[in-house]
Amino acid sequence: MLTLDHLTEQLELADEMRAGRDHMLEPQDLPGRFGRVIRAVDHLLEAIDCSAVVAGGWAVWRHGYIGRVTEDVDIVLPANRVEEFLTAASFSGFERLPVRPGNWPKIRHKDADIKVDILPEGATPGTITRLAPTNIPHPDQLGASGNSLKYIDLPGLVELKLAAGRARDESDVVELIRANLDQVEVIRRHLSGVHRQYVSMFETLYVKAKEQSDE
Repeated sequence: MLTLDHLTEQLELADEMRAGRDHMLEPQDLPGRFGRVIRAVDHLLEAIDCSAVVAGGWAVWRHGYIGRVTEDVDIVLPANRVEEFLTAASFSGFERLPVRPGNWPKIRHKDADIKVDILPEGATPGTITRLAPTNIPHPDQLGASGNSLKYIDLPGLVELKLAAGRARDESDVVELIRANLDQVEVIRRHLSGVHRQYVSMFETLYVKAKEQSDE
């Protein structure tokens, strides 16, 4: 349920994120509860010697959509390390949350009360009525390095947003284009090597982004 305290916290967080845009360059720099969860995940990654990237709303914020604030943390994990990660998490302040059969795993940091959504390599994004034509890449293909969380790179983030195919994700891509016009060709080249459907979707959203920027 929405409460006054919750709304106040979200507004304060949004203000803090806007103010910290120039120096909060890594996931570990996120403030308060979110930074604690990132560092707790780093501890797990180091324990099992695994790489991962932050995707979702926090990555959208990092790549320029400064109005984007989310309550969860989304991470991409290698397919063969997911169960090991979940087992380690259950002994390190997290609990595994129940999900419907076929849905991707979720855990919750019990102290911070923040959910971490797992995006497993090889899983197929999309909606019930429209699955993506591609699968989630290995985090090393998305900018991961070492045993601490990194933000997903911009082309990879756009790829996953287009693969998800929801209206919210398409809106995020429009804002990412507006914030990164100098990277449009880089994104195009990346998408052309992934799937032609993504190229077509991107071009449509690029037109929307240009129209909004010209208003």
